[in-house]
Amino acid sequence: MSDAPVEAFEPPYYAVVFTTVRTDDQNGYRETNTRMEELVREVPGYLGMDHAQNPGGLGITVAYFRDVDALTQWRTNLEHRAAQQRGREHWYDTYTLHVAKVERSHGFKRS
Repeated sequence: MSDAPVEAFEPPYYAVVFTTVRTDDQNGYRETNTRMEELVREVPGYLGMDHAQNPGGLGITVAYFRDVDALTQWRTNLEHRAAQQRGREHWYDTYTLHVAKVERSHGFKRS
């Protein structure tokens, strides 16, 4: 992942906010996470992803999708669904998922 945020896109598009606290059992998490990042990049309409984690363990991932079709393709991907199940069984103490339609977007970058 980049240290720079995902660029601002022309709205409308969708943001999926996945906020987590993970368990101590992270066996297989890194490999699965890498695979999910590879898979989501193949979805037509996937725009990018931002991720941050604080020292206390709260993680926030925001994925951006051009339209509902792209979001649906990702949500219903069978390999992604299997990873979600493993996450509930092993890797997450808690998580929330929010899907929002972005109606305004802009950015700034120092020259």
